[in-house]
This record gives sequence, structure tokens and C-alpha cells, in this order.
Amino acid sequence: MLKHRLIPSIILDNGNVVQSVNFKHTNVIGNAITAVDFFNSWAVDEIIILDVSKILNDRNNFYNIIRGLSKRCFVPLTVGGWIKTEQEINNLLRCGADKISINTIAVENPEAITKFSEIFGSQCIVISLDVKKNEKNQYEVFIDRGAKPTGLDPVEWAIKAEKLGAGEILLTSIDHEGTRNGYDLELVRKVCESVTIPVIAFGGVGKWEHFVDGIRLGKANAVSAANIFHYTEHSTFNAKQFLIQNGIDVNIPKFYQVPTPRKPKYNEIF
Repeated sequence: MLKHRLIPSIILDNGNVVQSVNFKHTNVIGNAITAVDFFNSWAVDEIIILDVSKILNDRNNFYNIIRGLSKRCFVPLTVGGWIKTEQEINNLLRCGADKISINTIAVENPEAITKFSEIFGSQCIVISLDVKKNEKNQYEVFIDRGAKPTGLDPVEWAIKAEKLGAGEILLTSIDHEGTRNGYDLELVRKVCESVTIPVIAFGGVGKWEHFVDGIRLGKANAVSAANIFHYTEHSTFNAKQFLIQNGIDVNIPKFYQVPTPRKPKYNEIF
């Protein structure tokens, strides 16, 4: 069985790292280079870069950012945001991305999933699944950065995306994102139990226990967060340490010493 992964997400708005709450991106909290350098030092398994810019300026500027980040990134790099064509995917892979996350184009043209997976390999194509509850209190897939409802059920769409060739799913609860109340475990579990490809849970982490819940209760293959990693000292190292101490099978950093189980005292046995 594959080990569970800890994956920080970096949300970019025209090159700036921003805080995100329910898909509203306001506070600028840093720059991507500093974030990547920080994550490189503290035991992460992958990094996700999501471009949420409302207005696309020169796309070459984004390519330059990814090119610069990839040179500093020592783990797999997934890139998403505004990606709709084969040429864009090819450009980003040439800039150093390892995987590509797509959302709107996948819903509007599902055949693109098959096309892209055949060209670049299914392991390269990540379906970004953005979900929130609608007026009927039912889960619904949204596109266009959470602005446009699709009428799609997330479980049915996840199953279809896998059949079309997707290699992984990035599952985000718009309702939980940025709230620090934890993942939408019901949503995560439903999607994870419906597909065989890896599912990354994202949206809502406010404490390390939420990562454990995402894996144990949500059945996620990987857990991701954004805001908490930018505000907590030594965050990714402490998060992975917490996962290890709670029995979650993760990649152990070389510099981390697994605690030796304490031998019980005589009077604790009898």
C-alpha cells in the first residue's frame, strides 16, 4: 500500500501568495519562492501551485514563476489554474511541472481528460473537484473558480473522470475551505470510496488532527492545506511528526528519529 502524502498548496494571485477563505482570495501573505524554500526544508511529499488570478496578465509571467519554482523544488510539483489546452500543459511541463490540475475544461469538455492523459500520461492529469452544497443541501460540482454550478454530483463526476483517464483527484470543499473547521469528511469519504485513483483532500484544516481525520475517517490517500502552513512555525515538519505519532504511514524524513516505544515499568504491568 502506498504511503499517505502530506502536500502543502500555494495559492497564487498574479504571483502573490494569498490567503483563501471559501474561494475568496484577499490577503497577500508572502511570495512563492519563500514558501517553496520553506517547504523544501520541512519534509513535504509534494507541492501544489494553484493560480486563482481573476485577470490573466501576461501568461509568460506565470510560466516564469513556475520555471523559477521548479528549479528550487525538490519534490513533485503540481500546477493548476486557467489550464485549458494541450499547449498550456506542454508549456508548464517544460517549465518544470510534474503534474497538471484541470477543472473547468474537464467539465466543459470531458473528452479532454482522455486526450490529455493519452498524450502526457494519466499520472500527469489531476482533476480538481471543487464542491459545495447547493440550495437543496446537496453536494454539487462547481467550476470557474467556484463561481459556476454544473449540476454534477461529485461522486458521479469522480467516477466518470477516472474512467476517462484521470490519474488523481484534488478534492476541495468550497464550504470548508479556509474555515479551519476540518475537512468535509462526509464528502471526502464518499468520493474516496467511489474511485480507485488517489484522492487528495483539501479545504478546512485548522489543526494537525484534521490531517489524521482526513486519512482515517475520510479515507483520503493524501492530505493538503494552504493557510495553516503559512502561519505555523515549522509547520510541515510538525504536521508530519504528528501523523507519524498517530500511526499514519507516511514517508519519514531522513533527519527524523522515530520515537522508541517506552518499556513499561514493573508496577505498570502487575
